[in-house]
Amino acid sequence: MIRISNLSLPIGGNELQLKKKAAQLLSVHPNQLNEMHIVRQSIDARKKQMVRYVYTVEVSVPQEENLVSRCHSPHITLVQHQPYQFPIVKRTCSSMPVIVGMGPAGLFAALYLARNGIPCVVLERGQPVEERTRQVETFWRTGILNEASNVQFGEGGAGTFSDGKLTTGTHDPRISAVMETLVEAGAPKDILWSHKPHIGTDILREVVKTIRKELIQLGCDIRFSHQLVGLHQTEDHLHSIEVESSEGRYHLLCDTLVLALGHSARDTFRMLAQTGLPMEQKPFAIGVRIEQEQAAISQAQYGDVWSKLPPSDYKLACHLPNGHSAFTFCVCPGGEVVAAASTQGQLVTNGMSYRARDGKNINGGFLVGVGPEDFSGTDPLAGVRFQEQWEQAAFQLGGGQFHAPAQLVGDFLQNLPSEGPRTIHPTYRPGVTWCNLEHCLPVSVSQTLRDALPILDRKLKGFAHPDGVLTGIETRSSSPVRITRDETFQSALRGVYPCGEGAGYAGGIVSAAVDGIRVAEAIAKQL
Repeated sequence: MIRISNLSLPIGGNELQLKKKAAQLLSVHPNQLNEMHIVRQSIDARKKQMVRYVYTVEVSVPQEENLVSRCHSPHITLVQHQPYQFPIVKRTCSSMPVIVGMGPAGLFAALYLARNGIPCVVLERGQPVEERTRQVETFWRTGILNEASNVQFGEGGAGTFSDGKLTTGTHDPRISAVMETLVEAGAPKDILWSHKPHIGTDILREVVKTIRKELIQLGCDIRFSHQLVGLHQTEDHLHSIEVESSEGRYHLLCDTLVLALGHSARDTFRMLAQTGLPMEQKPFAIGVRIEQEQAAISQAQYGDVWSKLPPSDYKLACHLPNGHSAFTFCVCPGGEVVAAASTQGQLVTNGMSYRARDGKNINGGFLVGVGPEDFSGTDPLAGVRFQEQWEQAAFQLGGGQFHAPAQLVGDFLQNLPSEGPRTIHPTYRPGVTWCNLEHCLPVSVSQTLRDALPILDRKLKGFAHPDGVLTGIETRSSSPVRITRDETFQSALRGVYPCGEGAGYAGGIVSAAVDGIRVAEAIAKQL
């Protein structure tokens, strides 16, 4: 195949035009292109008066090597694809591996083991995604929280109630395998070539169900409302685990355990620490959700053609003289700010978009990095306690019933309490309490956010619109702990495989899924 990059088309261009342009660059007739498919599509909005789509395509033509050598262009290259291959499994294990957690890491670890002849027992403390969705909707409507099944816990993991964003900073050959698996399970095909792929929470829920059905067909034993509560070992090797279910506790013989916990399994982190499993503190970020009007942000990004393009997002960051940095995270175009608590008396927010991204507002995490120097204590769970401290403060400031504290950007800049919305209305349910967010943020964090707002507004006009809404608090950008593992992906307790975002080895849906595949490979190699 020949790969051609940096092909631009005006807004409204079509695939026929793209094919003609590719043929022109190769100095061949369009009919000579036996095959063409899009590898990447992005939007170039650097010049607002000439916003364009930019493509990378791959084509098949006769005498490809001669054509490439004749073109003398860095944008035209030969490519050979080598599909991802799972290691050959030469023998099976004496007992089924156990996977804890059905987020992306756990799902993909189970799927790739099962597809290669190693079905697993899968334990999920929450509910199947259908029931979980009903419970989450009840929480958002009434403020009544189910601590076992919510935005953080349940089939699909925390990413199920998000934008379904599939961007990642990693460059791993397994990424294409993840994307193709998602498409096979019902995700839109454009995630294979979009520069900023996303599924949307509504489609992602269906994808998760499809993967579950395949796991069952492959012989996996999936147990909902089953929580890991204990580990038992013989010398330095795992021997069995203890599980809590609605019918009581039981022991399960287990010598291979994947800990794909998710970043909010604080009770499990505590149990593992008491067991003596090696863990360490890990930096993360806290802050607020910021909401602006989607149309205004799209117009600032794209100019007059904004209405002809998909809703824009943004990715902003700045480093300040105080040594802290502020940045945006998990931006949800056309989305809503959601209640993401998993514990009574502790309030946390997140962002979510449907596939259509057709809401009036755009929101994003507006965060500041924190680390061990900010925590009180040197033990592995100091970061967990730090999160809990500020989530409790946010709950109290909101007045209970999981109403979130909120403040207008203009008031926040002047350190004044807000009394209500103006032109931009908060999307958070079950509701907000207008106040001064200063009371539920560390001083260094609130000051860094305040200093960063005008700087980021210069990068993106309208980011710091005075009517914008800040909703507190966001603390779970990533896990506050890392469960250490060696080059075999195992803990010091042999047979235990820490995996994914909760264990400290991923930062989103795709990277967590990739880590799940890596761990599945490591288990297969151990057999």
